[in-house]
Amino acid sequence: MAILNATTDSFYDGGRYNDDEKFMAHAHQMVDEGADILDIGAASSRPGAPLIDTKTEQERLLPLVKMIRSEWPDILISIDTYNAATAEATKKAGADIINDISGGKFDNKMFDTVADLQVPYVLSHTTDTPERMRSHTMPEEPDAISQLALFFSRHLETLYKRGAKDIILDPGFGFGKTLQQNYYILQHLGELCSLFREPVLAGLSRKSMITKRLNCTPDDALNGTTVLNTQALIGGAAMLRVHDPKAAREAITLLEYPETNC
Repeated sequence: MAILNATTDSFYDGGRYNDDEKFMAHAHQMVDEGADILDIGAASSRPGAPLIDTKTEQERLLPLVKMIRSEWPDILISIDTYNAATAEATKKAGADIINDISGGKFDNKMFDTVADLQVPYVLSHTTDTPERMRSHTMPEEPDAISQLALFFSRHLETLYKRGAKDIILDPGFGFGKTLQQNYYILQHLGELCSLFREPVLAGLSRKSMITKRLNCTPDDALNGTTVLNTQALIGGAAMLRVHDPKAAREAITLLEYPETNC
């Protein structure tokens, strides 16, 4: 899943692809590098970012969804949104998947909307809005995997009762978690994957859990991203959400090398 931001303030590439020509050139690069899904977002989810209103969000997103769908009729389009109205509008414009960083917390209509639309839904864990998640991190007890398991179990039950299908689980690396909790979740990702039949998505790309450990900027965090993506794949992640599809595709290809007798 390749990240296509149409934002001015994302932590890594905000503002780089704000005009249509640059956006489409970047999309072509993502597809050429092996992206299976293009995840388009118009609202930054970096810590401290304010929530976006649906009017502004849709004004940014709808033309882009239509351009992507026109250029690639068969590619999967994911929409990074926590607004139910935007989920509905972008689905009508050609989107296939809804990727909700809030896990239904920011818009109480989201679960009903994705159930009505019958679209795959990425159910993500966060503790609060981007503005407040730095001061509202996960409790230290119980352990982070137990907290995620409880969160996913409760929300999966609600979603399935409402008729939703094709749920993807995202543990929400960096969203309301301490550095130690992020690495604990990554180190124990296999335990989380074993508890659910739903596929797990790992979104680690160029995040602060890498830059803080390596004392680098997001621009210099590709190697660290690849290392952690590889660990996530070994732990059972079925999907990677990335800024750099080529490096992620190479990690997947190398891990899929067929078993040999030596």
